[in-house]
Amino acid sequence: MISNQILQETLDGISTITKVDLVVTDAEGRILAHTSDEELRPYEDAVLAFADSQAESQSLLGFQFFKVMDDKTLEYVVMAKGESDNTYMVGRMAAFQIRSLLVAYKERSDKDNFIKNLLLDNLLLVDIYNRAKKLHIDTDVKRCVFIIETKAEKDNNALETVRNIFSAKAKDFITAVDEKNIILVKEVRPNETYDELAKTARTIVDMLNMEAMVSVHVAFGTIVNEIKEVSRSYKEAKMALDVGKIFYSDKNIIAYNNLGIGRLIYQLPIPLCRMFIKEIFDGKSPDEFDEETLTTINKFFENSLNVSETSRQLYIHRNTLVYRLDKIEKATGLDLRVFEDAITFKIALMVVKYMKYMESLDF
Repeated sequence: MISNQILQETLDGISTITKVDLVVTDAEGRILAHTSDEELRPYEDAVLAFADSQAESQSLLGFQFFKVMDDKTLEYVVMAKGESDNTYMVGRMAAFQIRSLLVAYKERSDKDNFIKNLLLDNLLLVDIYNRAKKLHIDTDVKRCVFIIETKAEKDNNALETVRNIFSAKAKDFITAVDEKNIILVKEVRPNETYDELAKTARTIVDMLNMEAMVSVHVAFGTIVNEIKEVSRSYKEAKMALDVGKIFYSDKNIIAYNNLGIGRLIYQLPIPLCRMFIKEIFDGKSPDEFDEETLTTINKFFENSLNVSETSRQLYIHRNTLVYRLDKIEKATGLDLRVFEDAITFKIALMVVKYMKYMESLDF
């Protein structure tokens, strides 16, 4: 269905050019858009009478009436004020324009439903190609799926901003499969790289922050070669979004092909994670240290186990850092200065993050 705002803009444009007042109602006579200043309620009965008649156009009460059909269903009634031939021509033109908009919106809606079902794996393989052909969607071009997560549910400003960014690219599709995520199915140029896709994601983040005043996270999957593989890229983008929340919370852009060890941990069963933590730490949790110790550990990892650089960045004496590392070793049995022990501890921290995230989803 065409929005009332679009109907109003259409009537305003035609009326400005032709100097003819126009009204659009639905099949029940409700006024949806108009350029006339006069009281229009008395005309509702006339609209209903016209809607029930067999006529495609009719002159009543100083207006000329025109039907706008969708297949065999009456969708709108256009009223043009005046009884001259010129008014009749303007009314026909307005009805034709709204009919064209209706067809375009219906095709967009059909494409939107197709893309949603494609992403959610709700289509048989033969249906994918048959429907794509009917909707004039290329089946053998490269594509990549982006997920744009907003903090607010049903953020229409964010959705419209994304549509405006990609409005000139007819082969890109923007839709939504839930309340908080906007989906972009983007056509990828033959020589386009993942670095360029990351730049696209950055553009989305910056534009939404500036235009819609919202902070978002963007994740994208891998590039696929055929339309039947689009759902795979969508699933990868979903995983990237989750993995990013768990392990890379400081990043607002995350790519599936750059998830690192987080991808492996995300796919571990929770019982196996609990077994690992119990085996390494005897039931304790490696994140139960005080904030100072955790800061020391994270900074030590950031500096690739370099004692001198870590102590410099923490503004502490080297011996103080060594003392803290010795304290951690006594508590856990792991010496973070030893590469193997450091890897074990780092993985354990990530496993605990993953477990807590999955537990939070159960509430």
